[in-house]
Amino acid sequence: MNETMPADIPGRGVDALRQLRAMTADICDVVPLTTEDNFHVTTVTMMTRNALLVDTRATDQEYDRTPAHVARGAMDHFQITLCVEGEMRFSSGRREVTMGPGAICLIDMAQPNRTVLRGGGSRTRLMAIILQRAMLAPRLAHPDSATATLLPSNHPHTRLLASHYAALTLPPEPEAGSAEATIEAIADIVAAAAGGTADIAAGVERAERHLYLAMIKRRIADNLETDALTADELCRHFQISRATLYRLFEADGGLSHYVREQRLNLAFRQLISPSAEDTRLIDLAVGMRFSSDSTFIRAFRRKFGLTPGELRELADNWLRETGAVPTIDTVLHQLARRRTS
Repeated sequence: MNETMPADIPGRGVDALRQLRAMTADICDVVPLTTEDNFHVTTVTMMTRNALLVDTRATDQEYDRTPAHVARGAMDHFQITLCVEGEMRFSSGRREVTMGPGAICLIDMAQPNRTVLRGGGSRTRLMAIILQRAMLAPRLAHPDSATATLLPSNHPHTRLLASHYAALTLPPEPEAGSAEATIEAIADIVAAAAGGTADIAAGVERAERHLYLAMIKRRIADNLETDALTADELCRHFQISRATLYRLFEADGGLSHYVREQRLNLAFRQLISPSAEDTRLIDLAVGMRFSSDSTFIRAFRRKFGLTPGELRELADNWLRETGAVPTIDTVLHQLARRRTS
């Protein structure tokens, strides 16, 4: 489960610079490329069980990670960094890359390096997934030479990967897969680009499939009450073939079945909400793109074992008896007890 922490370093000017330097003293030297009064940085950190996601907006500045910093051992990690806005120049030894918006770079923090951010009159925005060395190094055939691996914005996988950076900052969608599994898949694809082991190279297609499926499921979740979920529309939006789309949803019983199931789940949530108590079933059915209220009722009863009207009555009774709106889990537990009694 994601946990979003408040902005770690909010603010501007001399105090913000002093705070950032104090926090990163064992990691790197921070050199502003503006006047100290115009210095500005905001960092938000999100945690999962297997990574940190760091979202940073900053004015022009330089980070210098020297051999002395590396020797302190404060950060023996890999970063998979996405440039969202501005420009980032990264160098480590003889390797140097320049990133614009949409590009992704693998960075080994166990090696000295230098990073320069230039916003072109605005701020640079970077999003970095920080992974423990023990997680990524086994995926790499030569982990000590993988730093500064660049996936440019036109790389076949960068658009796919970038879409998941944004999604990781949002509340998790259970049907879209866990954040941890998404990070594992991102690590597989980046490791393959940097020279992965034979097992990783063989598993890229599986990782790609996971990321595409999670991305498409998020779009479905966001558009259940619209007409934007046809196969043609999804293929156009994600630039994939119809055959690929259908293969992705084979384990879910097919695309149409999956979309209908998610619409029924949404209808379930709406029916137990007091805010929808005046909504007519025909309006709910039409909103969920069913052809009629009778078709909706039959599908609902097949899935949940009761009609929408019976569910609404059960939720109303629970509200009257407890004074609280029932959760989905509460209602499902009540239904399970009813079936076994």
